[in-house]
Amino acid sequence: MKRITTPSVSRRSFIRTSALAGGGILIGFNLFQSCKPEVAPPVDIADLNFNDFNAFIKIADNGMVTIFSPNPEIGQGVKTSMPMLIAEELDVDWENVLVAQGALDTKNFTRQVAGGSQSLRHGWEPLRQTGATARQMLINAAAAKWGVDPSTCKTKSGVISNGNGETLGYGEVVKEAASLKVPEKVKLKDPKDFTIIGKDIYNVDIDKIISGKPLYGMDYKEDGMVYVSVVRPPAFGKKLNDFDATEAKKVNGVIDVFKFGDKIAVLAENTWSAMKGKKIVKAKWMDDSKLENTKDHDKILVDLLNGNEFNTMRADGDVKKAFAAADKVVERTYESPFLPHNCMEPMNFFAHVTAEKVKLVGPIQTPAGTARRVAELLDRKPEEVSVDMTRMGGGFGRRLYGDFALEAAEISNIAKKPVKVVYSREDDMSAGIYRPAIKYRISAAIKDGKLTGYHLKEAAINSNMYGLIPNFFPAGAIENYQVDVAKYDSNITIGAWRAPYTNFLAFAEQSFFDELAEAMEVDNIQLRLDLLQNVKGHKDERIQYSPERLEQVIKTAVEKSEWGKKPEGVYQGFSSYYCHNTHVAEVADVVLENDQPVIKKITCVVDCGIVVNPLGAKNQIEGGVIDGIGHAMYGDFSFENGEPQDTNFNTYRLIRMNETPVVETHFIESDIAPTGLGEPTLPPAGAAIANAIKAAKGVRLTKQPFVKNMKNETLLGSV
Repeated sequence: MKRITTPSVSRRSFIRTSALAGGGILIGFNLFQSCKPEVAPPVDIADLNFNDFNAFIKIADNGMVTIFSPNPEIGQGVKTSMPMLIAEELDVDWENVLVAQGALDTKNFTRQVAGGSQSLRHGWEPLRQTGATARQMLINAAAAKWGVDPSTCKTKSGVISNGNGETLGYGEVVKEAASLKVPEKVKLKDPKDFTIIGKDIYNVDIDKIISGKPLYGMDYKEDGMVYVSVVRPPAFGKKLNDFDATEAKKVNGVIDVFKFGDKIAVLAENTWSAMKGKKIVKAKWMDDSKLENTKDHDKILVDLLNGNEFNTMRADGDVKKAFAAADKVVERTYESPFLPHNCMEPMNFFAHVTAEKVKLVGPIQTPAGTARRVAELLDRKPEEVSVDMTRMGGGFGRRLYGDFALEAAEISNIAKKPVKVVYSREDDMSAGIYRPAIKYRISAAIKDGKLTGYHLKEAAINSNMYGLIPNFFPAGAIENYQVDVAKYDSNITIGAWRAPYTNFLAFAEQSFFDELAEAMEVDNIQLRLDLLQNVKGHKDERIQYSPERLEQVIKTAVEKSEWGKKPEGVYQGFSSYYCHNTHVAEVADVVLENDQPVIKKITCVVDCGIVVNPLGAKNQIEGGVIDGIGHAMYGDFSFENGEPQDTNFNTYRLIRMNETPVVETHFIESDIAPTGLGEPTLPPAGAAIANAIKAAKGVRLTKQPFVKNMKNETLLGSV
């Protein structure tokens, strides 16, 4: 593996281009000397000329380029892939590119969010335009110096040349370029001419990650900073009545203990003292609302499915009429529990509130939204709040909410000190926010051997499926199609969890299609393909997926997995799904060892448009598949009297290394703009293994986690 070293941002010089909110391009330059061919990285960046200027791209005098990545990095790889887009159009060699994390900048950047698998999709054209605009201005400046037409000039590896054989490095014309008018239109490269996009590029932070250098929010510290552990209500539905911190204040290292809202902050010189002090704070709690239980939730959701109080999200044709006329009706209910996010790095955040400004630093998926909420909380002007983003040890939706950042800001404001709030694993799992518990009831009407009606009902805790999801497959494929939703308002906080709603809906629907095929006595994959034929040429603009692209991933998965051609003893399960603008099909290979299913392999076919960084894309695909398998098999979370029953990994089961199958990835070649990859491969995984287990054991799984449903905690065994 090539070793990649990223020097300190403050020791490099640069040129900036960035996408404006209105769609224009802001470019500022401060390049000193030319980019020369065949340059080598410097031994010491401090030896280079540099200057801090409002900029997005830095180019040093030896040709090294630094590109700031605007979006939060949660392991999805955007800190590598987004700069690749700029470097491609800027026309520089990637080996001469260094990458740094950009700070929150609402003036020059749009959608600085890590969520919905949308970063590359939204950045695809603006970031390429950023690089292309900078390149064109450099060409225009060189052409003016030579007295030639810019169209006769070309660039390669940071060097401009003309038809006369003359060359100029980017740095030699940067001052002139800075004074030129920004071109309104620039020509982007044809995908066939890409030299960076489509190549395997190592994670730009890999050196720091594997060597344990400071990089994550937990690593961040400042002089004078104190650590904070927070005492929160032990159950949802409780609020703080009173507390006694006499003994806690005696703990060596504890600085102060005080109340804020319904919580108690324990400030200390280190995390050990803060957490030790927290444990001996004597808090008195009172019931503020009903203390809820998982058993009650189960009954409530069943009652909702059996009731008549629904919101209809999509209704095609006449579902009631189709069911009344049916020869056969197939119905099944699928159930999932609450789930915590369990990021490897627990929630943490730094805040320093002064009279002049509010400084926030830490791992956050929504820096702009968090800055706005902090400004509102502290009654400060938005421009007084800054946010610097660290790399995150996982997000999965949990770090969208920023409640931990608000805690840090409020505590710092009270304490008049720079503070670092740090959650323990127990805090992380018991304080919320969770994937909501959901039940789906799916019914299908069959007439004359054809699928004539489809009715999906959802009952969920606190929040129903997104408006787009009822427009995913099989919407448009069945004449009589209806989606109804109902919810129960709970005091348990819920939120987005990797591939919100689709993470479980895909399991329910793709398991149901296999059941339908069995009831209709047709091939399960052909059933899906036949339904897709009904969508082709469909004029319904609500439909989000492409039947042609979904058909292609299905057929490719059949081919690559050798569907139906495996030797005796290998059982296969199929699943396909569209979400986050990406089409995916997966096939699971399962064998029986000691009469228990063992998942050996997942064949995954993905159509995500142009693949910017295949190496990073495969990491996302494999991670999503394994995450989907692990939570479908083991993920379980319950409440008793409002209190979470699992608070650490000694009782909360995650997938283990010896239980992870081989994941074989195949991309559909495409010249379409890239779509999401952080989430789309997770949803189909559960159904693929459930359908394979059905083939192997004859057991139809309808509840997650599967091991609990099968009453066997060693279901997977060792691969």
